[in-house]
Amino acid sequence: MGASPSVPEKSIHEFTVKDSKGRDVDLSIYKGKVLLVVNVASKCGFTNSNYTQLTELYSQYKDKGLEILAFPCNQFLYQEPGSSEDAEQFACTRFKAEYPIFQKVKVNGADTAPVYKFLKSSKGGIFGSGIKWNFTKFLVDKEGVVLKRYGSTTSPLAIEDDIKKALGET
Repeated sequence: MGASPSVPEKSIHEFTVKDSKGRDVDLSIYKGKVLLVVNVASKCGFTNSNYTQLTELYSQYKDKGLEILAFPCNQFLYQEPGSSEDAEQFACTRFKAEYPIFQKVKVNGADTAPVYKFLKSSKGGIFGSGIKWNFTKFLVDKEGVVLKRYGSTTSPLAIEDDIKKALGET
């Protein structure tokens, strides 16, 4: 596994990704916002607790500068089997997600999405840089620099203090 190769980008704001309908989204629109970037899945054991808590955090902090960027991923036991639009509909209908659900991505391997190459090269995990499971979270500051990485078993509410600090609330 080892470390991710370095990437030339210094900020998440340098990337363009696709929304759930395949349209380009320039992540520079999030300059000045604290970001929580999460690889999500609809059929995972962590789905209910994570989506519920992500929605709670978003409701509480969106007006204070938090954005949650959710990237569906089907690489872990095929737990996001539908289309990107299916993933968005699931999150928005079942969990009232108001934050963006982007196009499905690969977070590991040769076809890793460039934004995930950046995230992983910025903050490796406990056993190397690879994403180990669904709902790995990256906290990104207002300048687009990765502050911290959290594994799947870290609930969104457990990182609320880090979010508040990044927002300048502590």
